[in-house]
Amino acid sequence: MISPSIKRALLATLLATALQVQAEAKAEPIPAPIDQAYPGTIVMKVDASDTAQNIFRVRQSIPVTPGKMTLLYPQWVPANHGPSGALNQFAGLKITANGKHVAWHRDNVHVHAFHLEVPQGASQLEVEYQYLSPTDASQGRTTMTTDILGVQWQSMTLYPAGYFTRRIPIQATLSVPKDWQYGSALELAERKGDDLVFKTTDLETFIDSPLFAGRHFKRFDLDPGAKLPVHLNVVADNAEALETKPEQIEAHRNLVKQAYKLFNSQHYRHYDFLLSLSEEFGGVGREHHESSENGVKLDYFSDWTKSEAGRALLPHEFTHSWNGKFRRPAGQDVPNFNTPLQNDLLWVYEGQTQYWGNVLAARSGLVKLAHVRDVLASMAARYDNMAGRSWRPVQDTTNDPIVNARRPQGWNSWQRSEDYYTEGALIWLDVDTKIRELSGDKRSLDNFARDFFGIADGNRFANFYQFEDVVKALNAIQPYDWAPFLRSRLDENGPAPLDGFKRAGWKLAYSDKPTDFLKMVEERSRSADFQYSLGFSVGAEGKIESIQWDGVGFKAGLAGGTVLLAVNGRAYKPDVLRKAVTAAKTDSKPIDLLLKRGSHYRTVSLDYHGGLKYPRLERIEGTPDRLEAILQPRK
Repeated sequence: MISPSIKRALLATLLATALQVQAEAKAEPIPAPIDQAYPGTIVMKVDASDTAQNIFRVRQSIPVTPGKMTLLYPQWVPANHGPSGALNQFAGLKITANGKHVAWHRDNVHVHAFHLEVPQGASQLEVEYQYLSPTDASQGRTTMTTDILGVQWQSMTLYPAGYFTRRIPIQATLSVPKDWQYGSALELAERKGDDLVFKTTDLETFIDSPLFAGRHFKRFDLDPGAKLPVHLNVVADNAEALETKPEQIEAHRNLVKQAYKLFNSQHYRHYDFLLSLSEEFGGVGREHHESSENGVKLDYFSDWTKSEAGRALLPHEFTHSWNGKFRRPAGQDVPNFNTPLQNDLLWVYEGQTQYWGNVLAARSGLVKLAHVRDVLASMAARYDNMAGRSWRPVQDTTNDPIVNARRPQGWNSWQRSEDYYTEGALIWLDVDTKIRELSGDKRSLDNFARDFFGIADGNRFANFYQFEDVVKALNAIQPYDWAPFLRSRLDENGPAPLDGFKRAGWKLAYSDKPTDFLKMVEERSRSADFQYSLGFSVGAEGKIESIQWDGVGFKAGLAGGTVLLAVNGRAYKPDVLRKAVTAAKTDSKPIDLLLKRGSHYRTVSLDYHGGLKYPRLERIEGTPDRLEAILQPRK
């Protein structure tokens, strides 16, 4: 006899299968991409002058032949590593041919696809629609303000199915507000007033070449006199934020010099940093082959000391021109923007880039060497205390751009997120110090960077690799059992990969006082970090955040959405809680917290007497300081 629960499970399975079959039956065929030239050039015009309503108005003229046709809206955004195309902000689609309306309908399964029938006698479709930039942070990242706009072409573009995107020519014109200036890797054919007419290029290059424009704009030459120019294009909320000091620009020029010394190659015709300084325009860090999008706070230059915590961003994104754009994982070799990406090698793509981003930040002088050590200490402490490592290996986190799509998490230390970035960086520190140890400090990960990412100087076409290629390149530099070395750190749930610190002559330690750099980070974020003592941080306005799974606060029942109102009967301030934690070291009484969650109040007692704990690195006496050697600028 079958139990009722099994019957229900069987019925649910049969229903799900029937629905899937029904959906597949309704799905219309979408032409598979073929490596063939598209017959004609798409002409695209984007009006980005409506900064009052944050609306981009788009028109396309697409050469066609009569018959069935499918237009695609980009779904898989390469630098986002997932299906994050902003389809929800795409609106107003109208299609005509020879002045007559052409009906379209969305695919029932692949909702980024639009099917239509090109009428007889038509050689061109006129397509009209809008991209609606968010007007509030709850809707997504703001890409247009009254002073700045950012054009991410994948959000503006429809393209024909059935072709590799690199075989589809496109010629674009962008209308910007009156007298605004811009930065982009796209090459300009001419400027007609406020219309920017760009040269024809292929769709893949086009979408990989975003644009920042602004009322307040300044351009800096970061490699004066170079055959392959590198520029820093800066837009800001106001003109004052663009004022710089020579030493600030020199640090950015040093970044270019140090990157060239590391990779000994260039894989672009020219490179453009796009940098926004704003409290309104959305923050961003996104790599492209010949440019990068970088969004930081307004005081990046004007309060140089306090902005140091964000200055590893440009080194990270610049590194991506070599690692991620020129050399790419084989799973990123896709024919168009609607073919799923495979992310299993993101621990190389992003993890090693995260490593070099911090190293180049130190070597260029953008971040003080001692402060980069503090950053590494924070990374080490994070994974040394991450409960989620007990069930989820870092290799699995390469799926997170698809699984979680960068949504907020309630229990990050247990769920884990895109840890292939920072835990990946620790793995590469492990590799670097192992090479140095085995070779008697004659070779290092610098050799890998030059030999792996620096090949084919001047070649702009993507060069793809697999795990075996990474292992082969490491063995060519220093013979060792690299495959099991890497796989154990990627696939196992053991201790955090901190061996690199020991080989570098340092160890993770905790102090009752934060380092100067961590103190600066707290002040800038208006937060207070108690993660390694009470097991949580407190954000602006007393909001409890980053609760450590199985930490002191967790065991006391703390959860997200909770506001800390008082500590031992006194109104909460960071210093009030710090003093309470310090006093509890010599007092048996618990620390009482008055909390508010929704409309409910309660008091929680934390029986903790271990004092404040902040991570830092301490030297191991009698060992070579390889970390100092890693972070020193190259001559």
